[in-house]
Amino acid sequence: MMDSIMEAQKAGVVARGIARLFARNDIWCLSEMPLRNGRRADLMGVDSKGRVIIVEIKVQRADLLGDGKWPDYLDFCDRFYWGVPPGLDRSPLEGEGYRPDCCGIIVADGYDGEILRPAPLHPLAAARRKVEVERLARAALRRATVALDPQCAPWGTPE
Repeated sequence: MMDSIMEAQKAGVVARGIARLFARNDIWCLSEMPLRNGRRADLMGVDSKGRVIIVEIKVQRADLLGDGKWPDYLDFCDRFYWGVPPGLDRSPLEGEGYRPDCCGIIVADGYDGEILRPAPLHPLAAARRKVEVERLARAALRRATVALDPQCAPWGTPE
């Protein structure tokens, strides 16, 4: 139990550094964004050109090696990144099973992040992108509204 709490805290630290990196680059993201296939993106955002970006955060080697679900995210974004803390062995991400041809790598700590390998653009169909951006916007607006007034939480469609 304690290990999972520490892992969640580490993931939060990495997410914060990535969010700062993205903000400096006019990319705005939301954490823990549910996807229509039942998966949940660690970070999902939109850049200044309306492209959708997903980041899957891994803070332990075993978690990285055991993740078989990550390809399920590719149908919901224009760019996909792995987000990892400094010091994590990134060598598996160079292997063919992790498709370096379509996945970028960001290393981040609680203060900042750096893109080590840019994520190639694999454009979504325009209609699909529109749906994903609208879902992301509605989730962000719902979260902001509930933060201002928790009494609104029971209304609408939760994420």
